[in-house]
Amino acid sequence: MNRFYSKLSNKIVNSPYLSRWSVLIIDSLVASFATVSVYLILGFFVKSSAPFSCYLLVALLGVVSCIGTFLLFGTHRGIMRHTTIQEVMRISVAVVFKSVLLLAIFIIFRKWIGFTLSNFKLVFSQIADIVGSITLLIALRMFLIYIYELLLASHNKISKRVLIYGDDNKSVALSTFLSKNLHSEYRIMGYVKMQTKRTKLKLQGLTVYTIDEYDYFSEVIDKKRVNAVVFPSQSCAMEEKDGLIDFCIKKHVKVYVLPSLSEMPKDGNMLNMIREIKIEDLLGRDEITINMEEIEKFLSNKRVMVTGGAGSIGSELSRLISKFPIEQIIVLDNAETPLHNIQLELTDREKNKYGLDFNPDEFEQRYKFIIADVRDVARMERVFEAYQPHIVFHAAAYKHVPLMEGNPCEAVNVNVFGSRNVADMAVKFGVEKMVMVSTDKAVNPTNVMGCSKRLAEIYVQTLSRSIIKGEVQGKTKFITTRFGNVLGSNGSVIPRFREQIVNGGPVTVTHKDIIRFFMTIPEACRLVLEAATMGEGYEIFVFDMGKPVKIADLARNMISLAGFEPDKDIKIVYTGLRPGEKLYEELLNSKENTIPTGHKKISVAKVREYSFREVLADYDLLKAQAVNMDKMGTVKQMKAIVPEFKSKNSEYEQLDN
Repeated sequence: MNRFYSKLSNKIVNSPYLSRWSVLIIDSLVASFATVSVYLILGFFVKSSAPFSCYLLVALLGVVSCIGTFLLFGTHRGIMRHTTIQEVMRISVAVVFKSVLLLAIFIIFRKWIGFTLSNFKLVFSQIADIVGSITLLIALRMFLIYIYELLLASHNKISKRVLIYGDDNKSVALSTFLSKNLHSEYRIMGYVKMQTKRTKLKLQGLTVYTIDEYDYFSEVIDKKRVNAVVFPSQSCAMEEKDGLIDFCIKKHVKVYVLPSLSEMPKDGNMLNMIREIKIEDLLGRDEITINMEEIEKFLSNKRVMVTGGAGSIGSELSRLISKFPIEQIIVLDNAETPLHNIQLELTDREKNKYGLDFNPDEFEQRYKFIIADVRDVARMERVFEAYQPHIVFHAAAYKHVPLMEGNPCEAVNVNVFGSRNVADMAVKFGVEKMVMVSTDKAVNPTNVMGCSKRLAEIYVQTLSRSIIKGEVQGKTKFITTRFGNVLGSNGSVIPRFREQIVNGGPVTVTHKDIIRFFMTIPEACRLVLEAATMGEGYEIFVFDMGKPVKIADLARNMISLAGFEPDKDIKIVYTGLRPGEKLYEELLNSKENTIPTGHKKISVAKVREYSFREVLADYDLLKAQAVNMDKMGTVKQMKAIVPEFKSKNSEYEQLDN
């Protein structure tokens, strides 16, 4: 018997819906039953002597009129278990129309039907018929909804007991979808919102819990045995990152979010879309607005090169740039597999965009994927000569502080002279503008990596000024963009912490007081594009990085979001500052060291000017040290060019004495 019940319930919940003809017949029989019942009851009370055949004829006329009016108003097209107010109204109008039609038939053909009722009693009976029919039809739907949800609940025995954030249309839509979906693993226990005054409201029969303090939230969670809170959008989650989400983290309650439509999976199923909230979602800020028209004008019909195009920043720049009406994009990198991956990604995107109209020849003409090393002068010259780019975004660089601290010669070869090679080729082949991606670690550098990026800044900025002054022949304008850590970039702290948490810990933090500024990859790249349209050609643009984040707090929040208790389930271990690492990054956009621009998120750095002739002489000495793989000599020359470079926690501190 249990097996039969299981099969039956499984069949019911897996069936999409009753056929519309079945709905039509069922509704017609139910409404006709109401009509006959009204006349039987009325006949009993008025002691009518109408024969039984009269009631059969009433039933037949009722069925025919119901089928006609229900077809006319399309009431059979609605899915019964998803009945809405609009459908109830449509049913009500159809029933009224049916009853008026029957009343006219009964009055006109009274003698033929066999009625002895007066016109007044006939009208009264049809009013009762309207009330009875509507009541029965709505009751039928409510019964089916109840049965379906009962079977659905028994079918989905393993479920997450969740609260939906908010009480607006988005929250209701999300709740309805999750509660009605066969494959949903969520059981909706109510709604929750932050509010100073507690109220007792109901929404779709579920309580709206208004949370005003942590103790009450704990009480609700324990009482309802809630596993998670689901946010209908990332913007809602951002609003509550210091409120409800903070409560959830303290209570070890999972937090889920429905991301934007741009992240919708290919199958369009929202169940595959709902995911646990990530720390990146909470560290992000209000979406940065950029002048799309100006950027489109800047890039239209241009050949654009992106060096380091397979890296975290370079690949995102390639994605963004390729969406504009450019003539060609040259994605250049020396890493084969990452370059292959971005090639596949952009190919798939174009295929999905154009479908059957996708033209492989046009794609190959518009997209060029080049394996090349910026250190190789001859190779870079051939690439520039072959593709003649109008605009270059230079993102190729070594970026990991401890590695570069141990390999200063390689840091100089790539970050300094790789940048010099790209800049020189840009001038030689008439590039209109080159945009170099730099870092906040170039400000008063304490490590080799930061100083190598500062040296690259000095070269391109000095070269640009020399072109403007006429000291160097060329037309290229050079823009430098400077920003801090990017969330989720290759090898950054967040993927590292996430991996450590998955492996059960410990999570390693270098120092309990260390802080960093963070920016998402997309917003950093949008600002790079915005900055590319600005300036005279020698500026170093710095980005507003927002508030600093304490890395130890970041680790604790990531552990809590994963459902564990910090220092109990997963330990946090402090390993000590790494070579070249400092506790506090420099604030990029303070009023003392920057000049504001027309964009509130972008400023111009105040830096001292260098003589291009002296720069060339100093860099020749630096190159000689790097080629000879003289670590100490290389770093010593770096410090000579950039006197504010003071090493921290490094073997090169002796050079500062």
